[in-house]
Amino acid sequence: MFANIIIISILVFHGASYMFGRALTSILWGMVADRFGRKPVIVVGIFTGLVFNTLFGLSVHYWMAIATRFLLGSFNGLLGPIRAYVVEVCRPEHQAIGLSLVSTAWAMGLIIGPAIGGYLAQPTEKYPKLFPTKTIFERFPYFLSSLCISIFYFIILLSCVWLPETLHSHKYKSTEDQSNESLIQQLADSEDFDEQKNSSSTNKSILKNWPLMSSIILFCIVSFDDMAYTEIFPLWVESERRLGGLSLSSDDVGQVLAITGATILLYQTFVYPHIVKLLGPIITTRIMTIFSMALLITYPFIAHLLEPWLSIVLNIASMIKANCIVTAVTCSFILQNNSVSQEQRATANGLATTLMSFSKAIAPAGAGIVFSWAQKHQHVLFFQGGQMVFLLLDIVIFVELIWTFKPFLVFPEDVTS
Repeated sequence: MFANIIIISILVFHGASYMFGRALTSILWGMVADRFGRKPVIVVGIFTGLVFNTLFGLSVHYWMAIATRFLLGSFNGLLGPIRAYVVEVCRPEHQAIGLSLVSTAWAMGLIIGPAIGGYLAQPTEKYPKLFPTKTIFERFPYFLSSLCISIFYFIILLSCVWLPETLHSHKYKSTEDQSNESLIQQLADSEDFDEQKNSSSTNKSILKNWPLMSSIILFCIVSFDDMAYTEIFPLWVESERRLGGLSLSSDDVGQVLAITGATILLYQTFVYPHIVKLLGPIITTRIMTIFSMALLITYPFIAHLLEPWLSIVLNIASMIKANCIVTAVTCSFILQNNSVSQEQRATANGLATTLMSFSKAIAPAGAGIVFSWAQKHQHVLFFQGGQMVFLLLDIVIFVELIWTFKPFLVFPEDVTS
């Protein structure tokens, strides 16, 4: 028991060090991207990811692993600039599919990353014929998985050579021709331009931009729900039936997550853009939130099913839940990026990443405590352990639904128009 507590504590500190480092510097990297461009920040983030990820695989002490993960998070300023980059490189009618691809890549990374770590960790024990003993892979049992990810980093770094800068794309330059200068002058003399200028000046302070801040809060609530569910789902699936679980193996969990990841790719690419185009990001979020709440109510009853219905229903439930979460996340991206001007977009996304990192750092600990408590309360009359876990998740999602209405969520003008 004591050994399990130590292992869990190590994993928590290991994951939290990355989130803590990213939370401290995301706003700074966003400001740098707004000042010097998106491409430099993206290149620095990929290069430092390559370096610190490789050093993590070569760690021989616990403090070295924690330090490299912290530095990896600190120099990872990619999320904010990439979301800003996608909005600027896509036409307005294509922004939904652009941001959906960002969410899809993130979701696929959550599936593929753990799979690489699981299959390639300790290769001398799993694949002794390919990786004999007394080699670097025996001394550093996690170097192979880190090396594969670093190779992927290197390929992406090379592809950045052809990545165009977008920060200047929508700005007027002093070298433009005389006709454009006269047009700008005419706009400057008009009342509409004055009103727009005054409106933009009032939004110079990001913290006072309530459409932005309300959409970031929505993003944090969705992220908390996502991280808590991600923590609870495998624990629930692998726990014994007498404790309200499904008594499945870790291989079964991996199979479910792999199928779910594939559906996210298909849904976000071919279905989500059409839904948002038809309903808009706000109504889409509300509908998906209601679906998610209704779905979680059925989870305790899934534990009473037997094969093959258990696997079928579990896969369907996992697919629907994951796509509901990714939909809400992508819709919040659209709201955030339509709430600020271009010169503040990366900073705004950096602020969202910082607050999201704190939210995701709290969620696993809270979810773990709730699940441990639920395991000890399986024989009460009302709201047994498994039911209580999903009830509490439903409460979080209900708060998320309430936040999509006024006066909590203030809609950006681009979205309401």
